[in-house]
Amino acid sequence: MTPIPPSITTGISNYEEAGYGDPVHRMKALTWQAPNKVNLLETARPTIVDDGDVIVKITGSTICGSDLHLLHSAIPELHKNDILGHEFCGIVEKIGPGVKNRRIGMFGYSHFTGGFAGGQAEFVRVPYGDVNLLPLPEDVPDEVGLYLSDVLCTSWNAVVDTGVQPGDTVAVWGGGPVGQMAVEFAVVNGAKRVILIDGGQGRWRLDFVKSKVPQLETIDYTSLPKGETVVSTLKKMCDGRGPDVAIECAAGEYSKTLGHTLQRAVGLENDTPELVNEMIESCNGFNIGSLMETGIRLIGNGQAPIHKLEDMEKVYDMFNHRADGMQKIFVETKYSSLPAPGTPTLTAL
Repeated sequence: MTPIPPSITTGISNYEEAGYGDPVHRMKALTWQAPNKVNLLETARPTIVDDGDVIVKITGSTICGSDLHLLHSAIPELHKNDILGHEFCGIVEKIGPGVKNRRIGMFGYSHFTGGFAGGQAEFVRVPYGDVNLLPLPEDVPDEVGLYLSDVLCTSWNAVVDTGVQPGDTVAVWGGGPVGQMAVEFAVVNGAKRVILIDGGQGRWRLDFVKSKVPQLETIDYTSLPKGETVVSTLKKMCDGRGPDVAIECAAGEYSKTLGHTLQRAVGLENDTPELVNEMIESCNGFNIGSLMETGIRLIGNGQAPIHKLEDMEKVYDMFNHRADGMQKIFVETKYSSLPAPGTPTLTAL
């Protein structure tokens, strides 16, 4: 039997190196080089490869907590010069002959990863453009529309899928962008108590989120009394029974013990992350559906400083180390529109 050819060409994580780049036109793109090392390079722009492809001129991009997995080489399939970034918005520049519902000049946003060059660049190829590229109304500025690609769906589904009900006690691991939104959505869905757990370089986020949600309770796991753990603390706070719902928004890649850190360093990890263990041990009725990857949060909370694509090497390092005040960013390219009203001032590094 003759095999059916694939309807989409994968494995194009750098257009030039894969042989699908525009031989004339160049662009800037952020690329993975080695564990904890990224570089901004000049490389070939994408071209139409499959009939359903759309080429998008990027007007806004960002860094997601999931990008840190790639930075840390937690995804072993990465290769040098792979173009990063899975959340972006922009303007349709070209369409393949099979594209029916998208037109040149249309604004849109997208979210994808795995086998494709990403959107931390000036141009990106979007396979299956009719469904992978979602239209953005012209009256929605990029600084808002960009975050529809991840923050709302990730944090909202984390709360809804775990079945948060009025009167519940909800514990959220990770005070990063999506954790902050999960806290807010838990409150919106009627949670009686919400407890946020964070610490280390990110401990400053506990006070920040509490300033936005005054009824929030917090646990700094790096400042617990001797002999106390996150699990024992949660049990005490919840009358010995633990929270009703546990939501993991810290990205389970991270280890909290020396032994686990050494396992990860040599590539011999043989246990689940401590965060997952804490959820299982502390939650009153553990729901595996509560596991959610970290993401980003809506710019509407006013904490999304804007950076230029040229600054991305420095921004990755700041984001990785939870630099004080570093939340979700909006990355400009030379194709970005003028800043929308209320947008934070451009941060120059």
